[in-house]
Amino acid sequence: DSAGTFVRLRLNLAQTNCLKRAPRKQNCRVVESKRKPACVACFKFDRSDVPKVLDKYYNCGPSHHLAVKEIKQRDEAECQAVEAAGRASDSVYLPGMFAFVRGMPE
Repeated sequence: DSAGTFVRLRLNLAQTNCLKRAPRKQNCRVVESKRKPACVACFKFDRSDVPKVLDKYYNCGPSHHLAVKEIKQRDEAECQAVEAAGRASDSVYLPGMFAFVRGMPE
């Protein structure tokens, strides 16, 4: 993409039996009885020498009021919007993108 680099991550999180403050060299086991939330993260970076984040989206775990299918559709739509960030030539005007203030008559 000429506007920058797009990255999409899908992560599955799991709780382990290791202590947070313990040394790194432990044989941690996954706690099977706990739920394992899935995370989706999308980032768009510009092409500068020190890349800046143009846009980002992340969501971890299902929401209690939405069905899983709806969550996946929302995640996909949000990631597509992030991927389109920085493309000025083919961007679409969306309501609320610009605000104008009308001055008082003099």
